[in-house]
Amino acid sequence: MAGCLVALATAMPAHAAEQVVLKNGYSLICDHVQRVGSRVQLFLDPGSKNFIEVSANEIVVERPAPPGAEPKTISTSRHTQKKPESVQQALVQAGRKHDLDVALLESVIQVESGGNPHAVSPAGARGLMQLMPGTAAKLGVKNSFRGTENVRGGTAYLDQMLKRYHNNLALALAAYNAGPGAVDKWHGIPPYPETRRYVARVIHDYNLRYAAKQRARRSLLASAAAIHPEPVQ
Repeated sequence: MAGCLVALATAMPAHAAEQVVLKNGYSLICDHVQRVGSRVQLFLDPGSKNFIEVSANEIVVERPAPPGAEPKTISTSRHTQKKPESVQQALVQAGRKHDLDVALLESVIQVESGGNPHAVSPAGARGLMQLMPGTAAKLGVKNSFRGTENVRGGTAYLDQMLKRYHNNLALALAAYNAGPGAVDKWHGIPPYPETRRYVARVIHDYNLRYAAKQRARRSLLASAAAIHPEPVQ
């Protein structure tokens, strides 16, 4: 997975931090940022080893982070692909139970399996959210190829990682992909190309879903205004 997002490590001095707000609503607290052409690298540590790269147009606000700043999320929901009703219901229910945006869960599914409930990775991860057999067993998932079970288990595991890393989305995704042991060992995003790509892909997909939802909302409001114009005073 790729690097820097949402929470600042407690050992970092507050004055060195920068706050970046993305279009998907996540507030990211970083040690520093670096622009490379149309891309922006968001760094988690002063040593510049842990970072995530995003497009400059995905950033809404960039400013110094206030001392003790806590990352926040904005709840959104968007469905770009029609899924079997049972899986869609499981996504909504799991998102509500764990207070996670359905669009984020859909992004994880898209990057993990491409929406294939029977996907199996070379490492043995299975199903929509690619659960390893040992992880699935701990989560009470008996059949990882059953979409509804996989979604409930994968959402619960992602929620565990978000809580473990204080709502730091990038670290949670890194732990989801490479395991929390790797994140703890490297004190941030592990320097694994696959993990860095994974984090970047999930966040990019989530940004796209959020932007599309905003466009759809604006279109709906415009249509409603055209049908029911405000009366002239």
